[in-house]
Amino acid sequence: MSGGPQAEKIRTLFDTIAGDYDRLNHLLSLGIDRTWRKRALKEILPSTADRVLDSPYAVLDVACGTGDFSLEIARACDKRGVNCAITGLDLSEGMLAVMRGKVARAGFAEGVTISAQQGNSEAMPFADGTFDCVTIAFGIRNFEHRERALREILRVLKPGGRLVILELSVPATPVLRTFYNLYFTHILPLIGGWISGDKAAYRYLPASVLKFPGKEEWMGIMRSCGYADVRHKAYTLGICRQYVGYKEL
Repeated sequence: MSGGPQAEKIRTLFDTIAGDYDRLNHLLSLGIDRTWRKRALKEILPSTADRVLDSPYAVLDVACGTGDFSLEIARACDKRGVNCAITGLDLSEGMLAVMRGKVARAGFAEGVTISAQQGNSEAMPFADGTFDCVTIAFGIRNFEHRERALREILRVLKPGGRLVILELSVPATPVLRTFYNLYFTHILPLIGGWISGDKAAYRYLPASVLKFPGKEEWMGIMRSCGYADVRHKAYTLGICRQYVGYKEL
């Protein structure tokens, strides 16, 4: 696994909170994060044309964490009878250990597989044009060199493949933004620190959301890294944003 000081810091942080991450994630978002993931499936699941391919539909879930999104995609494919091969990639072995436990208990059809691999999104051990779709759910803001990672993701996408990103964001409405900032900078660190015992982690996580580029800037960054047909959708008054970009044929 390669990466600089920031990557090592992130790896250590998530190793530390891995055991409490799922419980806290759902608690602090009031369970809305599950709804956002389900909505994103419309962009991720294979189209009718994809389904006639001989090989399984290949998905790479970058910054997969404890595997919630990987499992959500697998369940949807399993329900629709779509053969798929999902690969989860994450810096944190602690988070991946939790994911592997979930996968072992899941019990999917024979044509649905999930694997978990430790690695850095900036230098991935996959051949060019390996994946039909790449997903990142609430992880892109933690990347040390985002543009480098976006170009690396583009490399491993098949021509015509797509990148689907979900990321937390600051609401556009001034009143909601005020309460959101209060919650994120004061209440969330208290609750997260109390449950996990790591106050520093839950100070860092909200701060990373506040520092992430706005939608127009981020869409411009995706385009500058080579993505075509970049588009955006806001969920829950802009608390979560979805970005989609394609690798040209």
